[in-house]
Amino acid sequence: MEDSKVQLSSGYAMGPPWLFKGSALYQLHLVKAEIARVFIPKEFKIVEAFGYTLGGFFLARYDDSPVAKFDELVVIAGTVWNPPTSCAWAARVLVNNEEACRHGRKEFGLPSNVGIFSEQKCAEVRVKSKNMYNCFLNMIGFCPNSWKEHTEVKISEVNDSNIMSLCSISIPYLEPKLHSDDRWMGPKIKMSLPNFSGRTIHNPLLLKYACQLECRMRPVMAAKVSGPTSNYGEDEPDVDCLNNSKLTEDKTLNQCISILLSKPVLALEFNFLKMQVNAPTLVVFHSKNNVAEDSGDFS
Repeated sequence: MEDSKVQLSSGYAMGPPWLFKGSALYQLHLVKAEIARVFIPKEFKIVEAFGYTLGGFFLARYDDSPVAKFDELVVIAGTVWNPPTSCAWAARVLVNNEEACRHGRKEFGLPSNVGIFSEQKCAEVRVKSKNMYNCFLNMIGFCPNSWKEHTEVKISEVNDSNIMSLCSISIPYLEPKLHSDDRWMGPKIKMSLPNFSGRTIHNPLLLKYACQLECRMRPVMAAKVSGPTSNYGEDEPDVDCLNNSKLTEDKTLNQCISILLSKPVLALEFNFLKMQVNAPTLVVFHSKNNVAEDSGDFS
């Protein structure tokens, strides 16, 4: 097992746009709207159905960035409506680079914190399961019922001198059916991931930004997320117990764990990722129709 230690950097030497290269797992979960509302400003209307919205997490490893290599976990609270489209709202961001943390807080108003990412390769034989999502993976050439290896990523948050275990994410290795396909990483795509941010103690303004992605994308088996092992042992903690625990004075941390432990509905793997992030724009609301609009670049 190797620990990815916190890096100290001289800073973002260049201005926007900022370019990040690496790989990522983007996993969507069904999150209770009442949990998402804890993080999302009241001005926004949450996109929900039957009391649930789409949240989840974005786990990335950047091999090249304005501050060299670092890892990132973005816990996504949910999706908000912004006609004619929708945007994600981040509940918490963990990075193992102090300059990236400061940049996220100051420039983007993100709830960024310094984290520690520990990775370990593990072997496991999973019992075959038949569900619609695994059947879909079978149809496109993968064997989701037979993976024997996975990567265990344990993530902790550094708060002053305290280190708090947040979660453990088990990412399965997906083996193609045919040996000739073992290098297949999915089609090349271009996409935009729009986001709102701000309203933090580090940046009280309401901001909007988009991540422009180029990558090879493929659907994969959903990663299994476990709660903080140091506090609860090997068994996954009950969400209701987490909400009543004294894990930390920061009450929102328990809600973030609830998001991570919620039911996954889709997992996408991004390989050969190139992500361009422009400077955020300032958002203002028109009280008459409560619609958010960009008011120009924020600097």
